[in-house]
Amino acid sequence: MKYYIIAGEASGDLHASNLIYALKGKDPQAEFRAWGGDLMQAAGATIVKHYRDLAFMGFVEVLLNLRTILRNFRFCKEDIAQYKPDAVILVDYPGFNLRMAKHLKKEGIRVIYYISPQIWAWHASRAKDIKKSVDKMLVILPFEKDFYKKYQMEVDFVGHPLLDAIKKFRGENNFYEKYQLDTAKKLVALLPGSRKQEVRKILPVLLEVIPQFSDCQFVLAAAPSLDDAFFTEFEIPTSVKRIYNDTYNILQHADAALVGSGTATLETALWKVPQVVVYKSSPISFWIGKQLVNVRYISLVNLIADRAVVEELIQENFTRENLQKSLYNLLYNASVRTQMLADYEQIAKSLGGEGASERAAAEIVHFLSEKT
Repeated sequence: MKYYIIAGEASGDLHASNLIYALKGKDPQAEFRAWGGDLMQAAGATIVKHYRDLAFMGFVEVLLNLRTILRNFRFCKEDIAQYKPDAVILVDYPGFNLRMAKHLKKEGIRVIYYISPQIWAWHASRAKDIKKSVDKMLVILPFEKDFYKKYQMEVDFVGHPLLDAIKKFRGENNFYEKYQLDTAKKLVALLPGSRKQEVRKILPVLLEVIPQFSDCQFVLAAAPSLDDAFFTEFEIPTSVKRIYNDTYNILQHADAALVGSGTATLETALWKVPQVVVYKSSPISFWIGKQLVNVRYISLVNLIADRAVVEELIQENFTRENLQKSLYNLLYNASVRTQMLADYEQIAKSLGGEGASERAAAEIVHFLSEKT
């Protein structure tokens, strides 16, 4: 089978890469052409667009880059038409992929959506459009199956692939030596995100709390899509270690984490690291979002638990004072840490167990063999 995969973010690159490995095991003749990143390329996909060129965040930012987005969309349509895949697998990235699904359906190309867009958070009525344009939906969050059932759409819950990614990760015994870290200090991980727009909003506030915690070693987990030149925009203390593309190693050793909203919040929870979740966008984007969003929380951790397991500091509440108080509790309040870690255990149990990528690959191969 020939597969065309579209993943527009770092998390999509991770999950799509594991799916590629699993598909190869069940379909030895599989060929992959994709939009994604280094992990998908390492798994065997030919990458035609890297996700670092696709990450536009927020309503205003999307409008400012609309010409580029439309040009990318046209290129993608033409590339798929030339490749003639047996199926297109869309991985999250809803702003682009939902529109692409409609186009592909009109062209008679089979559409598989792996990792449902979070339409349950806002504009839930889009489920009706998904039902019309997506042939097979594979979801990774436990409550999504019931959500789609309300729209008379049967989907398959395959479990969360992060469980597998974390289990197979092998850290380094010389982590502290490799990065010249102080073993006598508590390690605090800074995870401001992978998009330049979000890092510019979040990182400056994270850096403001550092002087108040002289007994801590702060480590900045830098996404591979960001380079040294980008970080020269910020006044990063020399004591802060900037480590690229090694987030799991950092979390494996961290005592606490300050995390930008996104997949990283769940990764941090599965690594059992107490965290504060932060979020900030442009005032206009945030205002528009508030009119549309219909969920109580922004972090995956709290959404899955359906209660406030971790503290969320959003927009005007995301200040140095609030962050300092929250980080102090994470580091030195034993009851806060103990409760959070216990809640993490319950969240992990609800995610379907290991083997998500294998189950997803099996569903895809079975679906395509039935339709052949």
